[in-house]
Amino acid sequence: MKNFMKFIQDKFYIELGIASLLFVIALLMDKLMEFIIYMLYFIIFLEIVRAVINYIREQRVVLALLVDAFIILALRELIVNVVKINKENIDSLDALFASSLNYNILIISGVIVFLLFVRYLAVKTSQQYLITKMKKCDCDD
Repeated sequence: MKNFMKFIQDKFYIELGIASLLFVIALLMDKLMEFIIYMLYFIIFLEIVRAVINYIREQRVVLALLVDAFIILALRELIVNVVKINKENIDSLDALFASSLNYNILIISGVIVFLLFVRYLAVKTSQQYLITKMKKCDCDD
C-alpha cells in the first residue's frame, strides 16, 4: 500500500501512461525504431538547450550536460548502425572484421565507453560534487 501511495504522489503514472501510449502507437504503426531515434533526437535537443540556458544564466558551461548529449547522440548512431543498416550475418571472428560497417560499430562503441568515462570525470570534478564533499568533511571534524 505504501508503494502504491508513493506511485500516486510521484505522479509516475503519468510518465508510465505516456510511455505506454507512445509504445502502442509505435507498434501499431510499425515504426518502433523511428520513434526511438526521434525521441533520442528530442533528448539531444533538450540537453543542448539546457546547456545553453545554463551558460546564459550562470556564465559557465556544465560539461556533464554536453557529454550527456554526445552520449545520447553516439547511442543513436549505434542503434541506427546495428538495427537499420547492418544486414550482415556474423558467424565467425573473420566475418566480424571483414566489413567496414562493423568497424564503424566498434568505433562508436569505443566512443560511448570513452564518453561515459568523461561523464564520470565531469561529475567527480564538478563544483557541486566538490562543495558537497568539502561540507561533508567539515561536518566530520
